[in-house]
Amino acid sequence: MELVSKLFDDYGSHISTKILLHAEESRFAHVDFHKPSLFGPLHCASFFGIVDIIAFLVLVRGCNINQTDCTGGTPLLWAASNGQEGVVGMLLSRVDINPDKPDNDGLTPLWWAAKNGHEAVVEILLGRDDVNPEKLDKNGLTPLWWATKNGHEGVVKILLRRGDINPDKPNRYRETPLWWAAMSGNEELVEILLGRGGASPDKPDKSNRTPLWCAAENGHDGVAEILVRRGDVDPNTPDRLGRTPLWRAASNGHEGVLKIILGRCDVDPDKPDNKGRTPLWCAAHSGHKGVVEILLKHNHVNPSKPDVYGQSPLWCAARNGRVGMVEMLLSRGDLNLDKPIKLGQMPLGWAASNGHEGMVKILVRRDSVNPDEPDTNGRTPLWCAAKNGHEGVMKMLLGRDDMIPDKPDSSSRTLLCWAAPNGCEGVVKVLLERDNVNPNRLDSSRRSPLWWAALNRHERVVKMLLGRGDVNSNEPDIHGRTPLWCAADNGHEGVVRMLLGRGGVEPDEPDIYGLTPLFCATINGHKGVVKILREWTT
Repeated sequence: MELVSKLFDDYGSHISTKILLHAEESRFAHVDFHKPSLFGPLHCASFFGIVDIIAFLVLVRGCNINQTDCTGGTPLLWAASNGQEGVVGMLLSRVDINPDKPDNDGLTPLWWAAKNGHEAVVEILLGRDDVNPEKLDKNGLTPLWWATKNGHEGVVKILLRRGDINPDKPNRYRETPLWWAAMSGNEELVEILLGRGGASPDKPDKSNRTPLWCAAENGHDGVAEILVRRGDVDPNTPDRLGRTPLWRAASNGHEGVLKIILGRCDVDPDKPDNKGRTPLWCAAHSGHKGVVEILLKHNHVNPSKPDVYGQSPLWCAARNGRVGMVEMLLSRGDLNLDKPIKLGQMPLGWAASNGHEGMVKILVRRDSVNPDEPDTNGRTPLWCAAKNGHEGVMKMLLGRDDMIPDKPDSSSRTLLCWAAPNGCEGVVKVLLERDNVNPNRLDSSRRSPLWWAALNRHERVVKMLLGRGDVNSNEPDIHGRTPLWCAADNGHEGVVRMLLGRGGVEPDEPDIYGLTPLFCATINGHKGVVKILREWTT
């Protein structure tokens, strides 16, 4: 043992000490590891559980059994932290031992043993009257709280045998041990804590999230089953955002938890959050088909209930192109298919605008859906499909006998008047094939589809329109500017040639300011257009 004593001389400054402490650095928040460690031979032997060496060292004259190192840790704390029960027993046999001395972060030997799951050490420490089982760390956390959070069932059982331990003591966020057990899905711990008595099964945290809410959010069926069976658990308690446990289960697609909570006769399956979004709304929005199917079986669920923005579950499904979910929602006979969303747009209008052909096909087959219902801007589903170039959707909509393909919006622009300036050749072709579409219909500025196509140099659209014998190629707008005038002013040579070749076009017709096509082409430097116009007039 004399050799051992020499080996440990000045151990605190030895390189092995620095290596050992560096490995443990993440455990300590307020330690300067560049200063002398004060980590002596007794600390080292306790850390590794070398009982024979400790038995020798504690007999050395002047040995301070409670000596702290740079972390504030005593030999007992190191032994307890690492589960060295033999060392713990030996150190506690000294009458001058302080079994409850905390380190620099306020963490006691019992705290470390409980946090790390060392049952035998916890048992030994709790056998002493001078160990406080409820001593808080700097964050207000007890040994029981940490043992629960880390899932150490054995340690929790040992701690709860003490009658002076509060099983419901929360942290600064008001999260109790039971709250954490529910959040992590540890059924055994939930049963242990509830069986002890004194643990509130419905106590919310700072955000008003109850243990059941936590279990529902994470899909812990077993924990939800335990809590729902209790009469002192309210299944409708919302968090601060208005989201109930059922709402959370539905939004995350946890069908098992959903069924368990719905088994309670006092649950509200249609309770919305602070933004008016119901569990069904969330499931439809997130695409949880199974959850939607479960909720729709309950008569107390309103399938048409919108959020605060006027968006219904059907709108959510239609917007995201979920055909199967739309069919499921439509199976409810009480679904309001003409419930408008924001800006007055219907589900059919949204599906048409986004080109969801499968969705449109389902909706247009239903007699209760008005395929010509405009939004607040006068835009119909057909208008939305035309504007975005969705030819397939257009053909489906036009298959309805009650469609009005020439219906103008609030600015008096028809579908054709929108498709022409955007160069949507397919849409223009579909519309021009119908007898009930007027190719000369003017908008509020007296601009025709041909006027718009000429202005934007869409030669193929111009050609299509001129192919209709009933198109007026010389119609001026409110400023007296004809399609030819616009084409000449912008230097569109191809369009100018087509218009002049049509016949009936006045090449010299001025606008209301007296400016002719030739004059505009000249001042704008469009030499090609100038040449064409001069050749034509001569």
